[in-house]
Amino acid sequence: MLQRETSLGARLWAILVWGLVGFFILNLLGMIASVVVNSVGTRWFTTWLPAGWTVRWYVLAWNEFGLPDILLTTVQVVGAVVLLSGLLGVPAAYAMARRDFPGKRLILLLFLLPLLVPPITYGIPLATVLYQAHLAGTIWGVILANLVPSLPFVVLIMIPFVEQIDPRVEAAARVFGAGTGRLFVQVLVPLLMPGILAAMLLVLVRTVAMFELTFLTSGPTSQTLVVALYYAVFAAGVRPGQSIDAMAVVYMVTTLVWLLIALRFVNPTQIVTRAKR
Repeated sequence: MLQRETSLGARLWAILVWGLVGFFILNLLGMIASVVVNSVGTRWFTTWLPAGWTVRWYVLAWNEFGLPDILLTTVQVVGAVVLLSGLLGVPAAYAMARRDFPGKRLILLLFLLPLLVPPITYGIPLATVLYQAHLAGTIWGVILANLVPSLPFVVLIMIPFVEQIDPRVEAAARVFGAGTGRLFVQVLVPLLMPGILAAMLLVLVRTVAMFELTFLTSGPTSQTLVVALYYAVFAAGVRPGQSIDAMAVVYMVTTLVWLLIALRFVNPTQIVTRAKR
């Protein structure tokens, strides 16, 4: 009798959980569908579907907001942040994983702070420093600002991957004459590649969606897509809602394309798989 009640309770709990998940997914798909439909509709007031269909809102958004330049800037910022985070974060993670030195715990705490503290709290003083250095408003200022949370993010992700490599592998490579550079490039990097790709994927997603730091440090020629979308909604002037929705669709499609390209090289479950080992 007790087992039957336990089984019934487990089934009810599973039904409740899956019902909530389904409700969330249904609402999410509904919101995305409304934005997509509105971006290609002419008039849409009291009917289930717009009165007509058109692509002129995309043409309007493309010309009015200068989307070619914004997309190019976004690609440059995201690519530079991902590349620099990897080049700097992986060696730093190796040093933190393999070396014991005074103040190591304090440095790890400092790495955590940009991830725990809301970006707006340190974004304003960071933007002030960049303006004083005449970097704010340029693409390099945006890249440096986005590196502040991205670099510690890579370090903290890569430390467990480095710790899972047997130090005897490195010792054997040194016995056969491998120097530090050759050891890192030819031995460690291939072993760490799943973690590196996973970290780069997460940095890519984080940088694409990073609004606060980019907003505070970007200028007219260094806006990424998420900041341009914000200006399209809240800037002065009257704009058709359909053109804003068209720009939002471009943002979603661009992010999805980057994710699909990244997922060709990395499986997100690699982090969990490596951690279990």
